[in-house]
Amino acid sequence: MKVTYIEHMGSDLSVVNAARVSFGKQSELVCIDRQKGKYILNEKDVKLIRYLAKHQHKSPFNHAFATFHVKAPIFVARQLQKHEYMPWNEISRRYVDSIPEFYYPDEWRKRSDNKKQGSSDKVIEEFLVQGGDRYTPDHLKETMEIKDGYDSIIQECCLAIYLDFIKAGVAPEQARMVLPQSMYTEWYWSGSLYAFSKMCSLRLKEDTQLETREIAQQISSVMKDLFPFSWKALGETNVT
Repeated sequence: MKVTYIEHMGSDLSVVNAARVSFGKQSELVCIDRQKGKYILNEKDVKLIRYLAKHQHKSPFNHAFATFHVKAPIFVARQLQKHEYMPWNEISRRYVDSIPEFYYPDEWRKRSDNKKQGSSDKVIEEFLVQGGDRYTPDHLKETMEIKDGYDSIIQECCLAIYLDFIKAGVAPEQARMVLPQSMYTEWYWSGSLYAFSKMCSLRLKEDTQLETREIAQQISSVMKDLFPFSWKALGETNVT
């Protein structure tokens, strides 16, 4: 899974001036090294950002934006797609019939007793192959490593049938029906500073799915560099 920074608009100063315009005011960056072109926010503007975040004045944080290209399996994308006010443009298997890529987890987590948690820290490595009939005699049952069973399903079933469909001339928009949720997809994801902060504050919690946390962490690392004061202030106030 990978997040790639594409572009952004605005800065911490954009947040400050979006707030100060209410009083007909405007701030400027403070020059600390004109030869090297280094400018920083003055302390009163840093305090203003903290105040805005603490008191949930959201609108000034919506005047700075960022765009990312994200590659992740479908089951992760569908979790992240739920967030509001974040434009999303995704690759379409209606038109693309190239050989798909699939996500292979490093480990298989056991189900958690807490349904909200989803999975536990414990790992499961094997499962009992029951056969095609629930009444398969015990001597025909066998234990298989989960990673081998998963790979077999992906390569010998899903991918093989999909490629056969395409070769037979089936329309990609129908052939894609046999592809699993572990297939990689990719999309352009844009949003305001506030929207991304809200998404990350939710997806970085310990009770969220590990794979979605990985995407949120990559985005958070970039946003922290682009909007250092705002990102820190919003993170400290647990954006909702």
